[in-house]
Amino acid sequence: MSDDAAPGFVRVRLDLAYDGADFSGWAKQRTRRTVQGELESAITTVLRLPEPVELTVAGRTDAGVHARGQVAHVDLPAEVWDAERGKLRRRLAGRLPWDVRVFGVSEAPSGFNARFSAIWRRYAYRVGDHPGGVDPLLRGHVLWHDRPVDVDAMNAAAQLLLGEHDFAAYCKKREGATTIRTLLDVRWERARDGVAVATVRADAFCHNMVRALVGAMILVGDGHRPVAFPAEVLAGRVRHSAVNVVRPHGLTLEEVGYPADELLAARSREARNLRTLPGCA
Repeated sequence: MSDDAAPGFVRVRLDLAYDGADFSGWAKQRTRRTVQGELESAITTVLRLPEPVELTVAGRTDAGVHARGQVAHVDLPAEVWDAERGKLRRRLAGRLPWDVRVFGVSEAPSGFNARFSAIWRRYAYRVGDHPGGVDPLLRGHVLWHDRPVDVDAMNAAAQLLLGEHDFAAYCKKREGATTIRTLLDVRWERARDGVAVATVRADAFCHNMVRALVGAMILVGDGHRPVAFPAEVLAGRVRHSAVNVVRPHGLTLEEVGYPADELLAARSREARNLRTLPGCA
């Protein structure tokens, strides 16, 4: 299976950011405003292409979720790319709405696939627990929790979630899709403004996974549940009625990681394999 563009086309990497408040998520929908829909329309228009383009993204974000380190790719006719490569970023800045920006446009190396070549994605979730509420200038990016949260307790709970597991208890199930993921890093820290920020990094995420994990850890942080609770939910492999999927506006996709260029194609092939846990094959 090749991950290179078809003959006569060039694969182009796009590095982008968006405020998700007014989008119905990333994925294109017929009657709703989405990030993919805005970008594909803008690219097709500014390049005067006869056929609509189709973007592939590193991670589909839900409605209301933000991104500052999203990555996508698009295959463009080689003659169009040669003529427009130095002008495409500026032209997109003039055509796109204020809440989505393309900051990087570059020819992708051989074997690059924005989705399947990625080796990790890093999200941040921001929680404000000041009794007076959230700074109004940050309200669209920070969840207000009306009880103080203990960052040390949440970090202790986070350590019990690391590694490769079946995260079915923290995911919205999709037919034919695995819920096995490798959680590489979860940590909480206080930002200088007092906001509690969770950094969550994994090889991939399933639907609602970060927001459900944060919801379970907040229960530990505010004293409602013991440190072991999120790991016990994980081991149960079924949704727990006490765990809320926290609101989307506190979540931001911060960064996507890729291997060295010579490993891109191999990683893409590996990522397409349906995973199982040892002993469950």
